[in-house]
Amino acid sequence: MQSKGLQTITSVMRMGKAPSYKGLTPASGRATRAARAASRKSGTRCEAVLRGALRRLGLRFALNAQSLPGCPDIVFRRERLAVFCDGDFWHGRNLEARLLKLEDGHNPAYWVAKVKANAARDRRHTRALRKLGWSVLRCWETDILENPARVASRVGRARLRPRSHTSPHQEQE
Repeated sequence: MQSKGLQTITSVMRMGKAPSYKGLTPASGRATRAARAASRKSGTRCEAVLRGALRRLGLRFALNAQSLPGCPDIVFRRERLAVFCDGDFWHGRNLEARLLKLEDGHNPAYWVAKVKANAARDRRHTRALRKLGWSVLRCWETDILENPARVASRVGRARLRPRSHTSPHQEQE
């Protein structure tokens, strides 16, 4: 059963509006500070691992292109390829299962809205980049950490594809 706050946020998101976190609070100020400190915007472990694998393939790239929507983690400017290294929790891998788990946890309205908003923002940034003529590749953190060479190979192949053949997150190769 959904709480009243969760029902309100869910109905707002269905209408395509940005969710409001008004009235929703994280577990505590201390928990908020800890979560923000642990959640880096760039230079994450999975990014570093993927960058190393890409360098081993001899690929050259730019990092954190702030001039592009979503500030992609890795950018191949000549090929117009933007690569994002998305954390499983924050970006909603297996979203439906993740949301069910969050609904059973502490402060579910806040966390469900937060993860849904992150996933929606990712979709908006992907659309905006594609409108600008960029290909977008989103890679999951656990895929990168489990097999960086496979993900780097996928990035290398994506550099060679025509821009019209872009792909969202891919669970399996």
